[in-house]
Amino acid sequence: MRDRGEPSAKALPSAKALRTPRAAGAAGILAALLLGGAMILVRRAIPEHPLGATAYLADISGHNALRLALILLPFGGVFFLWFMGALRDCIGVREDRFFATVFLGAGLLYVAILFVFGATARAFVVTIDAMKGTIPPAGLSHYGRYLTITLLTEYAPRMAGVFTLTTTTIVARLGLFPRWLVLAGYLVGLVQLLLVSRVAWSEIVFPVWVMVVGFVLLTLPADRIDARNTPER
Repeated sequence: MRDRGEPSAKALPSAKALRTPRAAGAAGILAALLLGGAMILVRRAIPEHPLGATAYLADISGHNALRLALILLPFGGVFFLWFMGALRDCIGVREDRFFATVFLGAGLLYVAILFVFGATARAFVVTIDAMKGTIPPAGLSHYGRYLTITLLTEYAPRMAGVFTLTTTTIVARLGLFPRWLVLAGYLVGLVQLLLVSRVAWSEIVFPVWVMVVGFVLLTLPADRIDARNTPER
């Protein structure tokens, strides 16, 4: 027999629904700031046009920017995972299994590729530090540049594009987001999938989208997400 002081089962989902959008919004904003800042620093550290090995080893400010980016990157990934979990909880029991699988897979792969990029770039920085005062191999700086740029502008953004398109489709079906944000989500997803390797700096649009979604979740009315606890018939 249930104790009189224990909250009813109907009261629990309602209280949780009021907290979840704000948690998702805060995590999304923090993830966007950290990931966006890391991407900008990486672009600053790795020039668009390759430098000679000697000139690249002498670019101390670029190396410091890359080190700072590698500090921000893991925290951005952690907050992005919180953003994913809170956003999925906001969707609730009406979550479709197909879209949920793609949503989780793309988001987790995006974070995994970012961490692989961070480990690779860290190894490259340590190698550069160890070679100071020596004549570096001709292809070292070019290999490190192409490897890090490829991870950042080829593979991670495409997983971000799949995540964006899937998330936008889910929230559009549930009517959680305004129409302008749904259209923006599809546009961002297509840019990440099709144009990111051709247009410099276009990977930045993903953290910008995450930040906008975070602000929308912070201001989302409670009645907009009440339907998440009502399964479709």
